[in-house]
Amino acid sequence: MSETSNIKVSIIVPVYNVELYLEQCLSSLVSQTLEDIEIIVVNDGSRDKSQHIIEKFQQQFPDKIFGYVKENGGLSDARNFGIDRAKGQFLGFVDSDDYVSATMFEEMYSLAVKHNAEMAICNLQKVDENGNITQKLTQLPGFPEKILLEQNLSVFSDISYFACNKIFRRELFEERRFKKGIHFEDIELIPQLLLQCRTLAFTPKYHYQYFERQDSISKSHTTKGLDILRAVETVGAAFKKSPYAHQKKALENFQILEGVYTFLAYLAFVKNRADFDRMYGEMHQFIRSNGLNLIHILRYQRFGRNYLLSLPIRKKIYYLLVFFRFKNTVRKLIK
Repeated sequence: MSETSNIKVSIIVPVYNVELYLEQCLSSLVSQTLEDIEIIVVNDGSRDKSQHIIEKFQQQFPDKIFGYVKENGGLSDARNFGIDRAKGQFLGFVDSDDYVSATMFEEMYSLAVKHNAEMAICNLQKVDENGNITQKLTQLPGFPEKILLEQNLSVFSDISYFACNKIFRRELFEERRFKKGIHFEDIELIPQLLLQCRTLAFTPKYHYQYFERQDSISKSHTTKGLDILRAVETVGAAFKKSPYAHQKKALENFQILEGVYTFLAYLAFVKNRADFDRMYGEMHQFIRSNGLNLIHILRYQRFGRNYLLSLPIRKKIYYLLVFFRFKNTVRKLIK
C-alpha cells in the first residue's frame, strides 16, 4: 500500500465493451461535488470504442481521470488492478454501465469520516434505458447513519453485498482482493471486508443508479451459480476467525439468505435440466453440511420481517416446493 495521500476517494471503473454507456458513467463521476478524488478507469481489453471515450475524458479532466489499458482478465482482475494503483483514503467501485448522483461520494466520505467508519453504504435503484426507476433496492431500512456492528450484527446477513454502493477504507484491502475466475465475486469478498469493520456509516439516499440491460434480464442461467455456494462457504470460514465468531445466529442467517434464498433466485432461471438437477442437489447438500434447519429457513427474518412471507405468491410457492423437495413440480413452475 502506498503512503497516505490527500486523495479522499479513489473510484475504480472496470471497462469492457461498454461504448454505449461509458460516457454517462464517466460524466457522473467527473461531476462529483467531492474534491480530491481520482477516477481510475481500467480498460480490460475492450474491442469497441471504449478506449476512445476514456481518452477523451482524460484530455478534458487530466487531474481526475487516470486511464489504464490491460489484457482482458475479467471484472475481479480489473478491479484488483485499480486497487493496486489507488491512492485514496477510501475506495469505491462503479460499474461502467451505471451512473451515480453528483453528491454520492461527498456524502459517503463525510459520513465515514464523521463516524470513523471503515465502510459507508447508500441505497441504490435499478433504472432502465430511459432512466426510469424500475426497482428501489433499499439497504438498511430504519437504521441510523452510524451503525456499531457489535450491537447490530444482523446487518451482516441483511444487507445486499454489492461493491458498487459502498466506499471502503483502503486498509481493508491490505490482505484481500476480489477473487479471479469466479462469478459473484462481491458475495465472496464484501462480507469478509465487513467482518474487518467495527463501524458502518449509512445514508438512505438512492445515490447509485444500477442499469439493468434487457439482454441481461433474459439470459439463461448456468452452473456458474454454484459459485454462490462456494462464496458463502469462504465467508463462513472467515466468520469463524473474525471478532464476531460468537454471534453464530448472524452467520446462520447469512447462509440462509445468500446460500439458500439468493441461490434459489438464481436457480429459477436455469433452463438446462442436468444443470438444474446438479445445482438443486448441491444446494440441499449445502443445507445439510451447514446444519441449517428447515424451520429456521422458513422463519428467517430480514429487517424484522419474515422474508418468505414478504415475497410475491409465485415466489413463495417456488421456494416451498424446493424446500419440501417437489423437484418435478418446481421444473414445471419455472419453465
